[in-house]
Amino acid sequence: MTSPILVTGGTGTLGRHVLPMLRDAGRTVRVLTRHSRESADDGVEYVTGDLLQDTGVGPAVAGVHTVLHLAGSNKGDDEATRHLVRAAVEADVRHLLVISVIGADTVPLGFLRTKLAAERVVAESGLPWTVLRAAQFHDLALTMAKGMARLPVVPVPSGMRLQPVDVRDVAARLTRLALGEPAGRVPDLAGPAVYPVADLVRGYLTARGKHRPLLPVPLPGKAGRAYRAGANLTLEGADTGSRTWEDFLAERAA
Repeated sequence: MTSPILVTGGTGTLGRHVLPMLRDAGRTVRVLTRHSRESADDGVEYVTGDLLQDTGVGPAVAGVHTVLHLAGSNKGDDEATRHLVRAAVEADVRHLLVISVIGADTVPLGFLRTKLAAERVVAESGLPWTVLRAAQFHDLALTMAKGMARLPVVPVPSGMRLQPVDVRDVAARLTRLALGEPAGRVPDLAGPAVYPVADLVRGYLTARGKHRPLLPVPLPGKAGRAYRAGANLTLEGADTGSRTWEDFLAERAA
């Protein structure tokens, strides 16, 4: 019998797309979740545990050959990953696949530093591993645009560009990687187009039938310089998704 694939973060934005893709591929799935859930008769088993608190992790990885680590937060990702790695080593996991963020090693922000630290924990674990860095999801860009557009005059960071990617494209790539062999650091995955943040906001406003004046605001400090230099972008040697920001907005409007 094929062992289940353990997915952390299986109930999140990305995980909700990955689970049905793994099931369609004929794999049983185990999900580590902080909140108790009843396992349904759909090939998905839920195990209660908390990576950051290091509870329930051992039982979750028991008998698993592949772990797909999608869980993440604004802080503590390195520590949570360390707990997962320790349990995975003890369970003789054969493939640890981790999602990370483009710019983890080039943009000096705290949450990106913890992403980079988590990558290093995985690379130094002795386990066979794969790391995929992805751009910001369209969903995150939408949340950002919505928040900005609440103001009568919309402040937008000048010189900042994003290359948002559709979560379904990321889920499909992760599913293929999870079903394959460990590959180390694989090519980044970004969206098919690069947008100034102002254009993302304009696109959102147009889709909503709204009009707001935009006010360019410079981003301060080292992080601002990194974003203006495009340190959060992967323009060469990366894979790109198929769905654009405009496609995403049109789907949401429909």
